[in-house]
Amino acid sequence: MNYAESDDHQLVRRYSRHGDERAFSELLSRHQSKIYSYIRSMVGDGDTANDIFQETFTKVITRMDETYDEQGKWIAWVMRIAHNATIDYLRKQKRYVDVSPKDEDDSDFYDRLTDPDATGAQEHLELDEAKRSLVRHMDRLPAEQREVVMLRHYYEMSFKEIAELTGVSINTALGRMRYALINLRKLFEQERMHEATATERR
Repeated sequence: MNYAESDDHQLVRRYSRHGDERAFSELLSRHQSKIYSYIRSMVGDGDTANDIFQETFTKVITRMDETYDEQGKWIAWVMRIAHNATIDYLRKQKRYVDVSPKDEDDSDFYDRLTDPDATGAQEHLELDEAKRSLVRHMDRLPAEQREVVMLRHYYEMSFKEIAELTGVSINTALGRMRYALINLRKLFEQERMHEATATERR
């Protein structure tokens, strides 16, 4: 069996039915970076993220025979376990609070990002700086808003998949994205104002 060329469904079946540890190792190496990055982005601490990651895969191993439906995507099932473990931690820390701004501006902060294929070094420098700013501002979002932006734009999940993963309606997922974009736009505006003020003082 060529493990590297097998799809997730084949590997899961191989592990579940034959106890093939190599199949599970392939699944783990294939997806661990994405799952860890998601947890790390939510809790903001490497040691805590490692603990939750280990907890997630302990549950994956012990629950695969009982709760995993082979008709579904294995990674979506694992992400749901990781999500639940992460949210349990954040709620215990009282850090999972959804704050919705009153502003109803529809502007999308992604409009600020230049095309990565644009010609010229200046455009690429501006794009790199915008991405660094985005990472900084993402950390300042409420956890529920940061999560939906991560799942949508980093993991390219549909809003239906996000809603299923987080246990909310599609409208709620859309609303969290909307408020996240509004908040990010405000943070970018504040950053520009600060830069302009700093320039004037020179």
